[in-house]
Amino acid sequence: MIELSSKQRKVLEKYAQPMSAIVQIGGAGLTEQQVAQIDRCLGDHELIKIKFNEFKEDKKELTAELVQKTDASLVRIIGNVAILYRPAEKVEDRQYEKALKKA
Repeated sequence: MIELSSKQRKVLEKYAQPMSAIVQIGGAGLTEQQVAQIDRCLGDHELIKIKFNEFKEDKKELTAELVQKTDASLVRIIGNVAILYRPAEKVEDRQYEKALKKA
């Protein structure tokens, strides 16, 4: 997990704004299958949104658990949507690297 400055968070929020939530947390809560799916999505997209349809009161705890299990960074929780970021493993695949370095 990398530490993001407030300026870097703002940059990532700007990129995440038009995105739709890739994963939704529903009645089953946070399952191991969902953690694996989120891990794959972070590998594919770097920046993702997760919508909490259920467990809205536990979203901070569940997001902290997700961040730990997926080695991602929390950009922000806005309403019932969490934005997570994890840079791609290959440097040439990183989409947001230049923008984050400028921030």
